Amino acid sequence: MKGIILAGGSGTRLAPSTISVNKHLLPVYDKPMIYYPLSVLMLGGIKDIMIISSPNNIPRFQELLGDGSAFGIKLQYKEQTNPNGIPDAFILAEDFIGYDDVTLILGDNLFYGQGFTTLFRRALKQHQHATIFGYRVKDPERFGVVDFDDKQKVTSLEEKPREPNSDFAVTGLYIYDCRAVQIAKGLSRSDRGETEITDLNREYLKNNQLDAQLLGRGLAWMDAGTHDALFEATEFIKVTQRQGFKIACLEEIAYYMGYISRQTLHQKGTRMKKTDYGQYLMEIANRKHTKQYWNTLDKNPMLELVQNE
Repeated sequence: MKGIILAGGSGTRLAPSTISVNKHLLPVYDKPMIYYPLSVLMLGGIKDIMIISSPNNIPRFQELLGDGSAFGIKLQYKEQTNPNGIPDAFILAEDFIGYDDVTLILGDNLFYGQGFTTLFRRALKQHQHATIFGYRVKDPERFGVVDFDDKQKVTSLEEKPREPNSDFAVTGLYIYDCRAVQIAKGLSRSDRGETEITDLNREYLKNNQLDAQLLGRGLAWMDAGTHDALFEATEFIKVTQRQGFKIACLEEIAYYMGYISRQTLHQKGTRMKKTDYGQYLMEIANRKHTKQYWNTLDKNPMLELVQNE
């Protein structure tokens, strides 16, 4: 399974904050926005990941994340010169994907909640052709909407419908087989001048090959693409982290999954020892892993898979 983070676009909805910096590098409380989608892929066990962004921003992502080896993963980068739509990511990543399945996540999407990692890993394991993730919203007419049967097989897809068939929005997390590349190449541009992910999903739906995973009560999905949404996401992370665990802490995830050593984790914390983030890493590295401590991991939804491995 390959992973793609689409982190391009001009970020016009967040101007003037994004005039000189890519929105996915803006902080969501105590870490860059890009950490959140990257943590989702890492928690899913996906280690071969491509970040797609505009040419002037690629060096900034490379400075932040490097080749991924600091987190025990492999990162590649690809330039997207024009925002041609989400399906364009598959065309740009054609050689990277090859004959593998691929998970795509939008760079401004945040997922959190008890059970999310288990649900995501189960979806990866059971995946056959195409899988999307639905989230109940109060205003489905603002989103792409998915309807489904009692077996969670998709029956219809609508883009910002006036009278939605359901109240489940399609989130920015998708799993496809390698045919997504060729399907993306055959898509026509919409009135916006871009290819649309809904049209790609409809191609799978035509062949009865589109499944839906539903994010239930207690799970949170946020799109931090506007000023209000970014503020709300920051407040959510701040409040949620009061329990003592950090969300989307890449070094912590890498350590618990066995990608980096305790010594490496401590060194990373030492470099940032003047910050709460760095002290958190040092605390984890210094902690004796008693059975009692491991039993507390169920309080941290973003690390739940450690117990299930």
